[in-house]
Amino acid sequence: MNIGAKTVLLTGATGGLGHAIARRLAAAGARIVLSGRRADVLGALAGEIGAEVAAADLSDPAAVRALAAAYTDVDILVANAGVPASGRLQTYDDEQIERALLVNLHSPIILTHALAPHMVRRGCGHIVFMSSLSGKTATAGSSLYSATKYGLRGFGGAMRAELHGTGVGVSTIFPGFIREAGMFADANVKLPFGVGTKTAEQVADATLDAIENNRGEIDVAPVSLKLGTLLGAIAPETAARVTRKSGGAGIAMQFETGQLDKR
Repeated sequence: MNIGAKTVLLTGATGGLGHAIARRLAAAGARIVLSGRRADVLGALAGEIGAEVAAADLSDPAAVRALAAAYTDVDILVANAGVPASGRLQTYDDEQIERALLVNLHSPIILTHALAPHMVRRGCGHIVFMSSLSGKTATAGSSLYSATKYGLRGFGGAMRAELHGTGVGVSTIFPGFIREAGMFADANVKLPFGVGTKTAEQVADATLDAIENNRGEIDVAPVSLKLGTLLGAIAPETAARVTRKSGGAGIAMQFETGQLDKR
């Protein structure tokens, strides 16, 4: 799909990753509708790139449905919104668990359910889901987060198969550790020696590539993390041992500490 002059609904646009995606797609000629909870942050970005603002709290199912109903004419959905959900499950209460499921998994499904039929009728469209490498390999301290991101991968893959031949493409992006923006950066996590990172701009480039070339899945991570993810898929117990020895549990606990401070 040529993204020029197309309308994109981008959720999670208040964060650094959302900002990078918005700027990249706008630079490619798309008209952007920015969605997120903080209208003030959205307004500043909208003024910069000439976008429209559609503030919404995606933990509220009614707000998700209202957002979808207001933008049935969009050509592209980029479901980027997500909340941090790393750390031991016992550190979350019921309300926090529900919020993670609503924002990270429920809202992309509801938006797709509402918007995909309109794209199919027009014979053109694209849907992008922002998952994570945690949606391919589970590690200690990621049970809730991995549940949402594994679910998003499964949903994205199934929707891609269901919509094949309709003119509507579906892509899923799997970022690893992203420096200077996003949940990893916000939690000030210190990685073990040799664990590489990517930038928000590289995730934005992958998003554009996915839309323009109808890519099914794209990993945005150094080769070492991609290989670790592959090992986790084919030999999960071996991968778990390697993760423990390399300090992976320490990364998860840093995420937990950083998030507990902000809950």
